[in-house]
Amino acid sequence: MIRAAIIGCGLIGAKRARACREIRIVSCCDVDEPRAAALAHQVPGADVSTDWKATVARPDVDLVFVATVHDMLAPIAAAAASAGKHVFVEKPAARSKAELEPVMEAARRTGALVRVGFNHRYHPAFRKAREIFESGALGKMMYVRGRYGHGGRPGYDQEWRAIPEKSGGGELVDQGMHLIDLSRWFLGDFSEVRGFTGTYFWNMPVEDNAFLLLRTPAGQVASLHATWTEWKNLFSFEICGRDAKLEITGLGGSYGVERLAYYRMLPEMGPPDTTIWEYPMADDSWREEVTELVADIRLNRQPSPGLPEAAAAWEIVETIYREAHPDHHQ
Repeated sequence: MIRAAIIGCGLIGAKRARACREIRIVSCCDVDEPRAAALAHQVPGADVSTDWKATVARPDVDLVFVATVHDMLAPIAAAAASAGKHVFVEKPAARSKAELEPVMEAARRTGALVRVGFNHRYHPAFRKAREIFESGALGKMMYVRGRYGHGGRPGYDQEWRAIPEKSGGGELVDQGMHLIDLSRWFLGDFSEVRGFTGTYFWNMPVEDNAFLLLRTPAGQVASLHATWTEWKNLFSFEICGRDAKLEITGLGGSYGVERLAYYRMLPEMGPPDTTIWEYPMADDSWREEVTELVADIRLNRQPSPGLPEAAAAWEIVETIYREAHPDHHQ
């Protein structure tokens, strides 16, 4: 059985621990020892640590989950990969594209596999959407349109996401990264990147809104809006082909029931032939993603999404930041 350590025992680290079926958690590590202990208490046989460097070096660890604040994602992932451990690192995997380089180099050197946690690909509506997309039923792709947002909470502008040194950026890095990754999954690489960022409501040095217009070499366009000023939480993602359209709304919980609508254009056009799936059950994307990780390791298969997908997303984010704040971003 694969033996793993979880570094970063907050909300996401705990979700990863609960998603492990064919993985044995041997260590829960966090700078906050009571938080590590609280998670270890839920995981039979796991010990508690506050020393991530010692944890990634342990001979009884095959895999490291990295679920920390963004400023520690890349250093821990690079150290784990250098030690020959496989890595699951939460998105955005770093605070910049440049920070991914040492992780990539370490993985190349040791053969460690690195998966990046773009878990939205594993939501049931997206799994079904991907199946329909791959069947060719949408016809030639035209565009995608995505909106993703929440409204924060009192004091949100004082949390770590509002500190660029810790987060690497604002809402574009937070929920915007998911929209970028999903757009690339369906349309491929983008050769033209345009966008704007704004800080409209929260008193913070990072953006609370980001607007993107991305175009592929073939002319397909992704129109995206990520926002921390969506007072009723929202997720909407549309995948539009010449023959049909897929629309995913909701992610469960405060975002509403997850739902996939499949609209097929009729020869006479007019109102489309419509099929709707709803997924009112608990979000199983975390478990599905970890199942793929186990398969990656057993098959020695390069994970996707992995570091190349994270680097491509960061390239788009950094292009937007350069346009918006030429003096603040490299």
